[in-house]
Amino acid sequence: MNDRWQINGLPLPDPLIDLIESGRWRHPGDEVLRQLIPWLDDPLDFMTTIDELRLHNRLIAELGTDTLEFFQIGRGSAARPIVMPWLDLDQAVFIAECRYAGDDIAVALDYRTNPADPRVLATALPAARHCSWRQVTPTFTQFVDALRLR
Repeated sequence: MNDRWQINGLPLPDPLIDLIESGRWRHPGDEVLRQLIPWLDDPLDFMTTIDELRLHNRLIAELGTDTLEFFQIGRGSAARPIVMPWLDLDQAVFIAECRYAGDDIAVALDYRTNPADPRVLATALPAARHCSWRQVTPTFTQFVDALRLR
């Protein structure tokens, strides 16, 4: 795998690479996303270039412990295995985030299920003191197909 297409040591799925290279990895529209992820009330923006993906994932990795805990993001390499509804930052790549600061929503690839075709998770708004993560689709391929990006 070409290091160019890795984020935090994780290889991007081939369909995502193809979509980025062809310019088809773009936001499908707020209503389309709302139909696929109905629990997200606020709009998202896609990270559409490899540089944007790298930058935003680096910034998330630099968040403080309290912020990561609020978003239920842990590091499996630093502790016990991280299980749902938590996200393992060592096994995740963020692909979309809140359009407006403070909305506290994101979409990430979760490599814990399948490194070649990871599942897609999105934040769920806090029910109590923390956000949690919910599955959007079992694979990235299904996510792309549901959004009709190919």
